[in-house]
Order: sequence, then structure tokens, then C-alpha cells
Amino acid sequence: MENYIVSARKYRPTTFGSVVGQETLTRTLKNAIASDKLAHAYLFCGPRGVGKTTCARIFAKTINCTSPTPDGEACNSCESCLSFNEQRSYNILELDAASNNSVDDIRTLIEQVRIPPQIGKYKVFIIDEVHMLSTAAFNAFLKTLEEPPKHVIFILATTEKHKIIPTILSRCQIYDFQRMTIEGTVKQLRFVADSEGITAEDEALAVIARKSDGGMRDALSMFDQIAAFSGGNITYKETVKNLNILDSDCYFEITDAFLKGDVPTSLLILNDIIRRGFDAQYFVSGLSEHLRNLLVSKDAVTLPLLEASKETTRKYGEQAARCSNEFLYSALELANKCDLNYRTSNNKRLLVELTLIQISQLNEKKKSDNDDTEPQLKSIARETAETARTDTGGEAQTNRTAPTPATTDGIETPNPRVALLQKQTVTIKRKYSEKRDTSSRTDGHATISIRKREEQQPEETADTEQEPDIATPFTEEELHAAWIEYTATIPKETILVNTMKMCLPKTAEDYRLEVTVSNADQLKRLNDRKAEIAAFLKSRLANTRISINISESEATERQRIFSPRDKLEYMVGKNPGITNLCKDFGLELT
Repeated sequence: MENYIVSARKYRPTTFGSVVGQETLTRTLKNAIASDKLAHAYLFCGPRGVGKTTCARIFAKTINCTSPTPDGEACNSCESCLSFNEQRSYNILELDAASNNSVDDIRTLIEQVRIPPQIGKYKVFIIDEVHMLSTAAFNAFLKTLEEPPKHVIFILATTEKHKIIPTILSRCQIYDFQRMTIEGTVKQLRFVADSEGITAEDEALAVIARKSDGGMRDALSMFDQIAAFSGGNITYKETVKNLNILDSDCYFEITDAFLKGDVPTSLLILNDIIRRGFDAQYFVSGLSEHLRNLLVSKDAVTLPLLEASKETTRKYGEQAARCSNEFLYSALELANKCDLNYRTSNNKRLLVELTLIQISQLNEKKKSDNDDTEPQLKSIARETAETARTDTGGEAQTNRTAPTPATTDGIETPNPRVALLQKQTVTIKRKYSEKRDTSSRTDGHATISIRKREEQQPEETADTEQEPDIATPFTEEELHAAWIEYTATIPKETILVNTMKMCLPKTAEDYRLEVTVSNADQLKRLNDRKAEIAAFLKSRLANTRISINISESEATERQRIFSPRDKLEYMVGKNPGITNLCKDFGLELT
């Protein structure tokens, strides 16, 4: 049975022309060989799997070729090329600096430098992962690297250029290798698939190219893995499943929900993604990338920034045509804030859900701004019944059918009372914020403008001004859970969050909450947020009778600290003879 060779080794380039994605560097090296202007030391740096060691081997092979081709490639027929291809060349030596990084290893290398080549003109030393050399080894290598014999060329390769000392960098010609483009990676994968007789969809190859992050070796390794998994028929669905990648269709679907303002659908999509084992932050990062791709797809000038297959590009174009620039800008900002605050949030899932709700209501907010009306939070609950009003004897009768609560994993659908309280919550917050703004301003013009705005607002009906009387019972555990849940909405106010976690409320008569703090600063911070906290608890616990009373605990008497003078007077009170003792010996307090 023939030994199997992985694609990364089997299709490793052997000529400059077969190197993918490094055309500028290979052209420079070929011109240097053709003009016989070779440096004594080269440094190849760049990400993993982009061809640094491969180019070093091709370069070493070509400069020792006795009869190169007209286009500057090795002939593969002379003795030097044959010995290199058969891995028996003594002119090209490779050293792994990760395992040979001591001073003794460098001294051994320096001794080999003195031996001239047997065949060809140059003896080439390829030192891979050169950044792993110790500082002492670097210093021992400096003199030889600066002035090697005429027949020696050093090629250093590294993935971490910043770890190499400046004295080494100054002695080398530096070549920075670039990451592979998605288009170039897909083209090479298609070549390998055709050569191996494997059928592969373009969408699947594009997914592999994006997952490889610009590394051809990684792309070929994933290609072999999926080819074995799919039995030689690589499809998009099997690729996504095997690589554990979140399907892009999820992002297209949730964006459609955003455009429709469909909050429940967006939350259900998130729940399904989390249930499948994906991290919520991974979803947020992918959503940000999707919104960015939609933004660059709106203009033909920025379309080249979108690295995707033709089919995916078409999908982006169709969805981008239905998105306004204002929506994409705001959605990107909200997704980016969610990504930044994710690690510090105590309730990470709630943070992501709030972000999805805000993005879903961007278009609704725009409509309300155009109508000069105050934006209201939409109810998340799906209404399953309509309110029917029938006039009987001048009295209005309201028949309301309670909707069946729709629950998902970790998502609780509010009942109608909570939906009604959400509107009251926004009203309370608006009034409280205007009160704070008015009290904090000293400019008379600002006060007049607020007063005019209040005069211009139409009088609200009794249904909206009067708060409904709802007294749903709740346990102290439910109260504490809602109290802590509010802190997740203010993650940046660390002092207030810690205060609320330490000072949990206690229930008194008629749903009055007693909160006791230990100092005046905590008292002030809680009082500043008192109205907002009360509104949140009313909505969360479905109880409009909730009120909060915050008080400072009685200060405990501090233990007195005695000075040396106090101690002396106390001792004199116990034994007056101590005074004479101090006079006789001339003792003084220090």
C-alpha cells in the first residue's frame, strides 16, 4: 500500500513560480540571482504557513543550480538539484532554532561554516524559528553573521520578528511575507481538489480559506480533514459542520429580523446559536463582521474590500440594498460596544439580548424621530389576542384573553402586565432624567427651553398618566434576583454596582423596600438612581406598589486611639510617683 502524504507536503512549491501569494518577494529573489547580487544574510518573517521556509529552500536550491532556466528557475537536472531533491545535499543545511538554541549549538554551526561547498558555489544555512535563540547564542552568532566566508549565505526565518535583537536585524536583508488572500487560497485549493479527483463547492473552499486566516498550510490541513470526513465530496454544509463554524445564513436571517423590527425572532435565533454550543461573544464578533460586510457592499468602490465567493457576494448585495447607512452605522456601534463590554458584564447573555433588542428597534426609532414623538420600547411578547371594547349603557367593557407565554431556553416571555409596565418604565425614566437635567443646569435659557418643550407636549390621557394598580406578590429571593439583575445594566458604575450587591433590600409593609447603607456616599449614589431602580423593579416583578426607602446605618462608636501623652496621664493617675521618676531621670516624651 502506497504511503499517504498530506497535501501540505505533497503540493509544497518547488519553484518560485508555484509559490502562492508572494509574487513580489519571489520576483525580487529571482532578479537578485540573475544579476548575481546576493546578500550574505536574509531574514524571512511573516505569519505561519505563508511560505517562508519553502522560499528559503527554493532560493538555496536555485543559487547552486549549474544550469538555471531562462526564467530564473532551477533546472532540476544537474547534480546539485538532484542531490537537493533527494535530500542528500551537503551544501544546504537546516537548523531548528527552537530545539538548538544554546551557545554550543551556534559554535557547532560556526565550525561548519568554515567547510567550503562540495558542489556548487554556496553553502546555505537555513535557521528556522530564529527568534528562539537565547541572547547569548545571538551574541555568539553576531560576528559570523556580519562577516561570513564568501561561500556562505544565511537565511533566517521567524514568525516573531519583534523578538529578534536589533543587532541581528541590522545585518540582514528583511523580507516580510504576506498572508494569503481568500481568492488565492481558494484557487490553490481548487487546484489540489482537481488533482486529487475531489469534488468541492466554491462556498466550502471559501469557508476553509477564511478559517485558515491567510495560512496555506492550515488551509490544506483543513482540506484534507474535510475530504476524509465527506468521502471526497466537500460540500458547504459538511464543511461548516466539521469546522464548527457558525453558518453565515444565521447572520443573514437575524439581519432580516432586525430590518423587520422582529425582536422575538432575533432572540430565538440567539437562543438556538447558544444551544448549539457557540459562545455568545463569538456570535457578536461574527455579527459585527457581517454588518461591516453589508456596509462595504453598498458601494461599488468599497466592494473589493469584501472577500467572499460570488454567491455570498450576491447575498450581501441583495441584503445591503435593503439597509440604510444610518442603520448599519448604529448597528455596528451597538455590536462593537457589546463586544467591548462582554468580558466585564456579570450577565453576559442579557447584555447580548439587550443589544439585539436595540438593533431591532433602530428603524422604529428613526420613524418616531421623524414623527417628533417620544420613542417607546416595544413589547417583546407576541400578542395572541386583541382587546375588544363594547359600549354597554355608556360603560366600556374590556375582554382580554391572556396570551400563552412563549418560553425558550433562558428567555422568559413577559405576561401582559409586564408589557404594560414597560411603557410606564419609560415614562418614569423620562421624567426623572428631565428632572436631573433641570436641577443640574444653571443657565436660564436651558430652563426656559425645557419649560417650552413641556408646554408644547399635548396633554396625556388619563390612561397613560395614571399608573395601574398591580400588586403581584413576590418572594425575597425574586426581589434580590431582580435587584442584582439591574446592576448588569450599569456595568461601568463599579462603585454603585458593588454597593447594590452588598446592600440588598428587605421587604416591609405594603411592598415598601428598606435599604440600609453604611455611609453618605452610598446613600447619595443610590438616591440618584432611586427612581430608575424602582421603575425597573416594578417592571421586573409586575408590581406597581413598590417603593424604596434608603437610609444610612447608625455609626458605630470608633475605638479611641491613645497618644503617648494620654498614656502617661493614665499611668500618673494610677501611680503619682511616676511624675517624680520622670523628673529624677530627666525623661521626656518622644
